[in-house]
Amino acid sequence: MKKLILFTLILFYSGLCLSQPKSKFSPQGYIESVIKKDPNYKNAVVAIYAEDGDGKVIADWNSDMPLLTASTLKTITTGLSLIYLGADYKFETKVAYSGEIKGDVLYGNLYIIGGGDPTLGSSEEIAFPIDSIFGVWAKELYDKGVRRIEGDIIVDDSFLEREVIPSSWTWGNIGYYYGTAPSGLPFHEDIQQVKYVPGKKPGDKVKIIVSYPQIPNFEYVNNLVTGERDSGDWSEYVSSDLARIGKFTGSLPCGRDTIKTTISNKFAYLSCGLAFREFLISKGFIVGDRIMSIDQLPERENIIDLVKTYSPELYKIVDVTNKISNNFYAETLFKTMAKIATGVGSYKAAVETANKILDSLNIDRWGYTQDDGSGLSRENYVSPKFFVRFYDALSKYQIFEKYLESFPYPGVGTFKYVLTSKQFNPNIANRVHAKSGSLSCVKTYAGYVTGGQKSGLIKFAILVNNYACPTKDIQRHLEGFMYSLASME
Repeated sequence: MKKLILFTLILFYSGLCLSQPKSKFSPQGYIESVIKKDPNYKNAVVAIYAEDGDGKVIADWNSDMPLLTASTLKTITTGLSLIYLGADYKFETKVAYSGEIKGDVLYGNLYIIGGGDPTLGSSEEIAFPIDSIFGVWAKELYDKGVRRIEGDIIVDDSFLEREVIPSSWTWGNIGYYYGTAPSGLPFHEDIQQVKYVPGKKPGDKVKIIVSYPQIPNFEYVNNLVTGERDSGDWSEYVSSDLARIGKFTGSLPCGRDTIKTTISNKFAYLSCGLAFREFLISKGFIVGDRIMSIDQLPERENIIDLVKTYSPELYKIVDVTNKISNNFYAETLFKTMAKIATGVGSYKAAVETANKILDSLNIDRWGYTQDDGSGLSRENYVSPKFFVRFYDALSKYQIFEKYLESFPYPGVGTFKYVLTSKQFNPNIANRVHAKSGSLSCVKTYAGYVTGGQKSGLIKFAILVNNYACPTKDIQRHLEGFMYSLASME
């Protein structure tokens, strides 16, 4: 009887799925009959490529043409990091001290030595709470009998080279959360929480509250004013690592409540030291005021390791990087591969390292130029055919399951509103696992389609550059094309 009921349910479910609408076009048919006939694509540059599980071409339009990738590049960065560093790789942060401990006093400096951990102080769910990390560090001091520190807190961010942003990023990116370059000692994803309180009338100064984390001895220049009620948000923030100063400019409309936002922190390593100092004081330690960067020391000291703490496993960091398109995590992975491979954690070394890893995997680099880890640079040029070669190669490695799981899918991550409208059957649409990308006049998708009995594991990439219409008018046909891939049996 149970078998009969199960068989009936299977038949019912199968009939339900079959009754749901599939795309009426093949993938190539969709390109020819829909995309190429849409006037919004007339002046755009479009490149599309897709292969089925047997390597058969199922869609092709300018597939060898390298175009701007936007955030789809993250899938290359994260794939390379899983292959090279390993899915279980963990970032390390170390606490050490110089001098000696006598009684309950440390007569020396306390060191926080970064290992590039992008989750240190991060608000992401995968990150360990910063109070628990600080608690481990403080407990080691306490267990050594230390209650007072006579020296300074020294923060060492030398694991990665200090580069305020990659040279190809624009000045307009420099102050925002998505324009934060990685640090050897990251903290709170190298961003600060800020509140804007516009005035009651145009011309009033906007009140600015930088809440967390703080930067020691940092100056904020506030030239941000209140604009007309319907004037929109024209606020800007810029800072660099040349001096501890940041500048707010532009305007915000009157009539607005408090606005919460985030800005880039170019001195996160100092913020980490300050935050730990405040934590120690809250636990009854006596600590001096000074937080010093490693490069401020007149000479290197002999130090004694106290404790090490670690990040979550790399595959969990990759999952966040791809699902929500975290630029900071991606840039950190990109430079960390270079640090492990060459000893130099710079962007120049990262580009060279990525090329060498691809060569070692026997992946033809024709159609591939990578300048950063996240895709924010407008000097990243990759062809759809390279994406597919790369995806096909990674599907043969042991890390593939975790890699595929990191891709967004309808309703999840950056696909929260992609392929979720009523015109798409979720049983079909949910076969799409892909990364999206967006820049000004750039819209891209790249990834996999799973579950086809005949088509197997489909690999695809869609890159659209230089369109002159609202992105939503480009978006709908890109979703339609992906649905045509998912509709293949």
